[in-house]
Amino acid sequence: MSRFLSPALSAVTPYTPGEQPQDQQYIKLNTNESPYLPSPRVVAAVSEAEVEKLRLYSDPACAQLLRTAAAHFGLQPSQVMPGNGSDENLFFALRAFCDESHPLAFADITYGCYGVWCGLLHIPAHIIPLKEDFTLAPADYHGLHETIVIANPNAPTGLCLPREAIEGILQSNPDSVVIVDEAYVDFGGESCVPLIDQYENLLVVQTFSKSRQLAGARLGLAMGNAKLIADLNRVKFSLNPYNINRLTLKAGQAALEDTDYFDKTRAAIVETRGWTKQQLEARPSCISVHDFIEIHLLSCFTAMVLMRILQRKTKDRYSIAQLKYSLTRANCIHIQENLYLFSYYDEVLQTLTEVTGVPFSQKILPLGEIKQLLANTKK
Repeated sequence: MSRFLSPALSAVTPYTPGEQPQDQQYIKLNTNESPYLPSPRVVAAVSEAEVEKLRLYSDPACAQLLRTAAAHFGLQPSQVMPGNGSDENLFFALRAFCDESHPLAFADITYGCYGVWCGLLHIPAHIIPLKEDFTLAPADYHGLHETIVIANPNAPTGLCLPREAIEGILQSNPDSVVIVDEAYVDFGGESCVPLIDQYENLLVVQTFSKSRQLAGARLGLAMGNAKLIADLNRVKFSLNPYNINRLTLKAGQAALEDTDYFDKTRAAIVETRGWTKQQLEARPSCISVHDFIEIHLLSCFTAMVLMRILQRKTKDRYSIAQLKYSLTRANCIHIQENLYLFSYYDEVLQTLTEVTGVPFSQKILPLGEIKQLLANTKK
């Protein structure tokens, strides 16, 4: 960083986006992009004629997309605001409904940007630990009198709350905005969009990146009471009135209109997910390529959560007891003494030694040896 950067920003740890290899030689799972092409209607909508119109500014009101989205979700156009990806919708919401005296409450294991934005916007963060089984306890969010954001389904756990549990949180915080981040709701869980007309403090955010194959177009929707949406537009028109480009407006409208393609690809992903889970659980071992840890286990899902905990260097809110619990929940048979660990985190090594009683040591291998190790790893 330069010597000109403000002290406040120098203390902010930026979000690290998922790696995007440019050689396209991988089956990449790290950002949950769709394996399917965008809808044929999207391809047709982003036509040469529309490309030629890029010399013109996009519609700041996003009128056509708003009408289509409102009809799709059973709302009024005044209850919807498109964003440059759902991240922008969420950022606008934090800017509108939080400040130094209005904290943001969110889970300790959830989408990483919430904490980053708190640091960037000087918002006090009220971090609420998940339960030992990685579920979110709704009662922990009752009567907080703070702005709340809940990823539902949560990431990376994939667990979700039923709609009535969200409703209980809304009812117990009538004077605070409750943001429900539904990036993955199309793959499981109940959307809270049907509650919008009942609760003026509910803001639902969805994305086109996952279930509508438009991650590269950058489009999201915020949906809520018309007054909440007006607040978000106050932020938008103070920052970037033309936040959605012309081609994305057309692509988003077409994606919403092609419900048959949406249903078909969503069902295919859900079916593939179930098959993959079944196949992984049938295998006796799993390897994390990130840290090169080979763990013999029965639950690959819990291993993924464990890896996320380890990547956070165990210095946040994770005690040895919590790590031990997550290991036992993963039904670990044993961790090999001849395990190879590629890691920069001495804290992780020490904690694993304390938890398991197995002496762990750091071993940094040349890239060639790492590739050979992985190639020789038995499935």
